[in-house]
Amino acid sequence: MLDVLEVAPSAALRPYAIRLSAYRQAGPVTRAEAAMPGSVLIVHFGEAMEVAGERVISFAGGLTDRFTPTRTAGPIEGVQIDLTPIGARRLYGIPMRHLTNRVLPVEDLLGPWAATLVARLAETRSWRGRLALADRLLAARIRAGPELGPEVAWAWARLLRSGGDLGVPVLAESLGWSHRHLVSRFHDQIGLTPKTAARVIRFARAARLLRAGRGIATVAAECGFYDQAHMNREFRALGDTTPGQICPRPWRVPAADWET
Repeated sequence: MLDVLEVAPSAALRPYAIRLSAYRQAGPVTRAEAAMPGSVLIVHFGEAMEVAGERVISFAGGLTDRFTPTRTAGPIEGVQIDLTPIGARRLYGIPMRHLTNRVLPVEDLLGPWAATLVARLAETRSWRGRLALADRLLAARIRAGPELGPEVAWAWARLLRSGGDLGVPVLAESLGWSHRHLVSRFHDQIGLTPKTAARVIRFARAARLLRAGRGIATVAAECGFYDQAHMNREFRALGDTTPGQICPRPWRVPAADWET
């Protein structure tokens, strides 16, 4: 059973993060982590995990256009921060294309500050305390990162609002950019091309609707898949699953760990 406490980011972190979660799970566990329209930062306490064939403890990754296989040999516990691509770009200070379909140890991306982050979260026993501390530390670190122009963030927000159903020419024309320039800027700040990012957003939206109990045919039509066969192929490629296998996550919130 996976125990998870999930919270929304504070107002200071909200432009740069989607959610923060504290978790614990008995092992060993092998799973496929689905592609998502965000960048994952894991602060892990315990033994190394195997992620996409790499053995890592605390790690971060960029956006992906495929599912990511993971395996743990024993119990795991830690904190997960789902960052927006813009938040990750400012936090790590490198072009997001260098993290596409990759994971790296946090110390490779954040230097000595990573050890401070891991140590302070590990010594905080309350799950709510851990998440509040992670929120404060990351908000301050991101705000100290490189400033970015507003154009790609605007285009990304429009793509999200459309559920991935917005053509690249429309985005480029709205910005007054060429197609090539838009793709180049997306590679830097998002890590995927706009077209591939739209695929991931569409998949994530469809999975969310299926978890909410919507029918497969309805979701396929509403999310803009050509047909159910198209949706099946996308779910296989991006989630190693099928639409029929999507169900509410088997999480329970361990109340005893909230404050202890």
